[in-house]
Amino acid sequence: MRLPLRRPGTRTPAAVDPVPAADRFRLTDLLGEATADIGSRPGRLVTTVVGTVLGVAALIATVGFAQTAAAQIARQFDAAAATALVVTPATASTGGGDTVATGTLPWDAVDRVQRLAGVDAAALLAELSLPEATVTAVAVNDPSQAPVAPPALYAASAGLLDTVGGHLSTGRFFDSGHDARADRVVVLGERAAERLGVDRVDSQPSVFVDGIAYAVLGIVDSTDVRAELLDAVVLPTGTARADFGLRAPGDVQARIAVGAGPQLAEQAPLALAPDDPGTIEVNAPSARSQLGRAVQADVNGVFVILSVVVLLAGGVGIANVTMLSVVERIGEIGLRRAVGATRRQIAGQFVAESVVIGLLGGLIGAAVGVLAVVGISVARGWSPVVDPWTALGGTLLGAVLGLVAGGLPARRAARVEPVETLRGGT
Repeated sequence: MRLPLRRPGTRTPAAVDPVPAADRFRLTDLLGEATADIGSRPGRLVTTVVGTVLGVAALIATVGFAQTAAAQIARQFDAAAATALVVTPATASTGGGDTVATGTLPWDAVDRVQRLAGVDAAALLAELSLPEATVTAVAVNDPSQAPVAPPALYAASAGLLDTVGGHLSTGRFFDSGHDARADRVVVLGERAAERLGVDRVDSQPSVFVDGIAYAVLGIVDSTDVRAELLDAVVLPTGTARADFGLRAPGDVQARIAVGAGPQLAEQAPLALAPDDPGTIEVNAPSARSQLGRAVQADVNGVFVILSVVVLLAGGVGIANVTMLSVVERIGEIGLRRAVGATRRQIAGQFVAESVVIGLLGGLIGAAVGVLAVVGISVARGWSPVVDPWTALGGTLLGAVLGLVAGGLPARRAARVEPVETLRGGT
């Protein structure tokens, strides 16, 4: 068999590589090289991801704490103000600047309101305006004593204590029997009792309102709403009608279910004044606590700014470390270019390293933020609120941060020419 002749000075053609030069550096090679270089410098890796970890953790913790705090505030707020409904007669201004009521509440207003769905308890409440009346704990008026402003006088129905979430330090509250019989009994607020010198009821003390003796049944030391009752003397509505000529209830105080406010605001006027609902005004809470939303917005606004600052610092750290890695590996980059790697593949390698670092920092930061929210909430006895999408978003944010931070170093690496690196001896 004769071999083909070749001219002197010519070379035998090399075997053709079936894989094009552009495909010699595949995606798996790209990821392998990126992760291998990261793992070869664990100390640098730790210092690089710290900024990202802190930024993402702060962001996740901020959102989680804001949601948890808002839930706790809403829960406490809903237990008081968000469950308090007040119904009053409508008022109008006269020509002289005075305000007069344009309607009245019926005496059976409590029964009517309690028939409405969402009302847990209700009571009548009216402040008695007796400018000349004296309220003392002694029957004899001593003219030598300096005059003292009397505590406020209120008339209420029997269900007031349960409606306002009140608590008695001693004694009891008057009941519907006292109201129906117009018994001369009163309940004192804690601060009013201190002013009158009454601290116990087992000795059957009395207070004198305009010279009339009223037996003290109990002392209220706290209320969820209507804190002014702690400075007042409260007597039954029937007693106020008999002794002081109370003509109509002042308002209806109701304790309602959370979220029932808007519905009851429409139904209460129809129940109390079906012929003219416009003469009734209802002060009802909104379906959701505005306070909870405001607190969550304020907390988010402050701490998200801090989180963004920390994240930017983490991004700068990733960019600096990636740029340093490019400088250290100039020779390696030139060699890869010489064996067929394209500019895009070189840039992709360094971008992949930055993304992996950012993703690792985001993952660790999200875990730290969630654990912080859960740990502190459990320690405080709260119910932790963490949105899973927030944790996932924090992780992806770390990857995006790495992608952005690795752009400039990757561009510089892609511009490295093999000839220059070999000529420079690197």
